[in-house]
Amino acid sequence: IAMSKLPKITNPKRKAYPSDLSDSEWSIITPLLPGTKGFGHPRTVDLREIINAIFYLQRSGCQWEMLPHDFPPHSTVYAYFHKWQRRGIWAEIHNELRHKVREQAGKLPEPSAVSIDSQSVKTTEKRGEVYGFDGGKKVKGRKRHLIVDTLGLVIAIIVTEGNTSERLGAVVALSEVLEKLDRLEVIWVDQGYRGDNFERVVKQLCDARVEVMGQPKGKFEIHPKRWVVERTFGWLNRYRRLSKDFETHIENSESMIHGAMIRLMLKRLAA
Repeated sequence: IAMSKLPKITNPKRKAYPSDLSDSEWSIITPLLPGTKGFGHPRTVDLREIINAIFYLQRSGCQWEMLPHDFPPHSTVYAYFHKWQRRGIWAEIHNELRHKVREQAGKLPEPSAVSIDSQSVKTTEKRGEVYGFDGGKKVKGRKRHLIVDTLGLVIAIIVTEGNTSERLGAVVALSEVLEKLDRLEVIWVDQGYRGDNFERVVKQLCDARVEVMGQPKGKFEIHPKRWVVERTFGWLNRYRRLSKDFETHIENSESMIHGAMIRLMLKRLAA
C-alpha cells in the first residue's frame, strides 16, 4: 500500500495502518462518541487511537494482548470496547450510520423489505457457555442470525448456540427490532425458513409476508433479493477476528459485528 494512500494519524510517533480512520471518517464518527462526564479526572486517552486499535484488531484478527505497542495499552483499548458494549454505544453508532448510508442512497431511514439468514461459525477453546453443534453444517460453535436491508446493511444481530433453528433465531431477531420495522412489507428467506408456522408468527409480529426463494431442481441460481444477505456475510469474512467466534460472551460477538459494519459504513460515507 502506497504511503500516500494511508490515512493520517493523530499519533506522530507511529506510521499509519491500513485500518486507521481517515480525517473525513473521524469527522463522521466523532459526534456519535460519548462525551466526557464533565467532572473527575480529565480524559487523557486519544479516542481516535482507541478506535484505530479496535479496527486493527478486527481486521487483522490478533489477540488483545498482541496489539502493536504504538497503540494505547491493550487493557485500555479493551476497557473502552467492553464499556461501550455494556452501554450499547456500538449499537447506537451502528444504527446512526446505517440511517446516514440509507439517506445517502436516497432511501428512507427504515426499510420496507429485508432478508434474513444465518451463518454457523466455530468457536475456540474459550467458547463460553453459549455453543452447540449445527448438524446441518457440521459445525460446533455458534450461529449468527442477521436481518439486513436491501443494501446489505445490518438491522439486527442475534448470536446463539450452533444448534438453534434458523426460524427460531429469525423470530427472536425480529422481535428485538420491531420498532425499526414499522414499514416492513416483505421478508426474503431461503428454504430453511419454509413453514406455515414461521409465516404465521411473522405475520403476528410485524404483519409482513414471507417469500421463500427456492432453487430449481438440479440447478443453482443467484436470487438478487436473497443474495444480499450472503454478500453481507462476505463483507464480515474480510475481518479475520470474525473468521471464528473468539469471544467468550455473545454480547462481545455481536459488538464485533457492529464494529465491522461501522468500519464499512464509514468508508462509504467518506468516499
